[in-house]
Amino acid sequence: HFQDILIAHRPDSLSLAVAESDLWTSRGDGEVKLRMGDSGIAAEPPLTVDQMFKSAVERFGRYTALGWREGEQTKTLSYKEYYQACRTAAKSFLKLGLERYHGVGILGFNSAEWFISDIAAILAGGFAVGIYTTNSPEACQYVAENCKANIIVVENQKQLQKILQIQDKLPHLKAIIQYKDALKEKRPNLYTWADFMELGRDESDTQLDGIIATQKPNQCCTLIYTSGTTGQPKGVMLSHDNLTWTALSVGCHVRLTEATKSQEIVVSYLPLSHIAAQMVDIWVTMKVGGATYFAQPDALKGTLVNTMREVRPTAFMGVPRVWEKMQEKMKSTGAKSSTVRRKVAVWAKGVGLQTNLRKMNQTPVNYRLAKKLVFTKVRKALGLDRCTKCYTGAAPITKDTLEFFLSLDIPLYELYGMSESTGPHTISQSEAFRLTSCGKVIPGCETKIHSPDEEGNGEICFWGRHVFMGYLNMADKTKDALDDEGWLHSGDLGKHDENGFLFITGRIKELIITAGGENIPPVPIEDAVKEALPLVSNAMLIGDKRKFLAMLLTIKCQVNGDTGAPEDELTPEAIELCRKLGSSATRVSEIAGGRDRVIHAAIQDGINRVNENATSNAQRIQKWTILGQDFSIFGGELGPTMKLKRPVVMKMYKEQIEHFYKEVVTPSTPDNPMPSK
Repeated sequence: HFQDILIAHRPDSLSLAVAESDLWTSRGDGEVKLRMGDSGIAAEPPLTVDQMFKSAVERFGRYTALGWREGEQTKTLSYKEYYQACRTAAKSFLKLGLERYHGVGILGFNSAEWFISDIAAILAGGFAVGIYTTNSPEACQYVAENCKANIIVVENQKQLQKILQIQDKLPHLKAIIQYKDALKEKRPNLYTWADFMELGRDESDTQLDGIIATQKPNQCCTLIYTSGTTGQPKGVMLSHDNLTWTALSVGCHVRLTEATKSQEIVVSYLPLSHIAAQMVDIWVTMKVGGATYFAQPDALKGTLVNTMREVRPTAFMGVPRVWEKMQEKMKSTGAKSSTVRRKVAVWAKGVGLQTNLRKMNQTPVNYRLAKKLVFTKVRKALGLDRCTKCYTGAAPITKDTLEFFLSLDIPLYELYGMSESTGPHTISQSEAFRLTSCGKVIPGCETKIHSPDEEGNGEICFWGRHVFMGYLNMADKTKDALDDEGWLHSGDLGKHDENGFLFITGRIKELIITAGGENIPPVPIEDAVKEALPLVSNAMLIGDKRKFLAMLLTIKCQVNGDTGAPEDELTPEAIELCRKLGSSATRVSEIAGGRDRVIHAAIQDGINRVNENATSNAQRIQKWTILGQDFSIFGGELGPTMKLKRPVVMKMYKEQIEHFYKEVVTPSTPDNPMPSK
């Protein structure tokens, strides 16, 4: 069935625009032209998910594919067992009435059952649909309805309750499967994982093989719902080729080794409803025969490091917040350690940063000594002693955090992409690394900067076989994302340096356009404030359509282990910072709203320092306030990957924001300098 796959070549400016319907579709049962290249990796023959999986089983059948803790034991599945389990689950799905091009919703923390449900849904001809575990029942209903889910797989009682609340509003739903914990009550069409797997165990293979045989690489197999900052989420349709080809290109680019030489090991803990986690944990790992170990559900509340020490991954992907948390933890441990140890660590970090920034041909002697004394111990303590590839992505990371890890001889390689590009588009590498750049484009793809300004800044556009098919049932939104030639417009602003490194400089939608008409990217200013003020956890710049800029600040505080909600207690590091400034505060409530005069003065001082470096008067922060609690996923201010949800924060803190602009302040101009506060 490969003969009838259409091939699209990248348009050069002379050729006419490709007929739109070929490159994209908004129909779940649609097919698209694949953006094949003439040579190299872009010309590799397309594969379905089943073909890629079968080839992994042929080559790595005996190797461990998945591993997890059950009580004190570690359980594993080999590639052969993993594939069999996926086929059995696919037969069970068909028996429960899964229809072609209908969804299987998966709502729960990362586990073998999650992966098996995902792949089984694809093999059975449905769509694999991850649902964020933080979703409300209404948000779950929207996704389930949008993808016409026939089946929903949930982790436990807590997630099951959400689905039971909305069950009556889901006409396509035929069954619910719960994969962890015993069922609290029997209900029709509600199955335990064991009962569900029994359904398909003795079914013949004929029906399943028939369905697999009709699948084409240019058809949709997975939906990723983008957590829209505005409006309802959109279902990003990814084809078999999107997944299998991107896994190939990424595996080559970051030079992962195949299991037959040396097995790669990853830890799965980031939300699997997000493409970054799926790409790394499921697809890239499968392509090279790697092993994926599952973290505990409370990974982000502190147990991740235990799993890391046990598993010792060879590659690790963290969202910026994960790296920041490690940094905070190490700083507070550092603050407690004895003076001598602390001095050695500070010295080693200086050496590490300088060495890495120079990356000179000869390694200085003091670097080797530092490595022996400090770096090896730190890596071991973090479970990164075997890890040669540490990645960060999904949200902007501060230069401070990048430099902190670089100083410990742990370079963080930034990757950049979007759900609509099946995850990564550019990735940094050890020999192609620039601080604060997100690297170079992955093989077989291209980047174009759309209508750049005099500094070379413009909208970043993507081309390649990783570009999505379209948004499910949203033709208009699809046309907004893809131009007439089929380039994907990212909505991000960026530029290339003279060596082809991509730097993200802001988001088009995030740009603050002041009442005076100045375009101001908020992220660099927010980062500068966080760097100048280590006490600050989150900073959000305000000023769209306003006369001047103002800022909301939050203070570093403890987080509730169970809910992830921010608490009033300051972190040990924050308490120490307060002491150094001469304040005895131990709680956010003692500082918020300017209650602590010492801290208030110190923050104003930091803001003044940031303002001194402002590129123009319009970019100075005129007013600020400290909020009563930190931003969090729990509170709704941050998205699932810890990205700031600006519109949400604007609504939540409307009163404080309005207060900034109540009394009229004449913004400073050269003729009318404002007195510095």
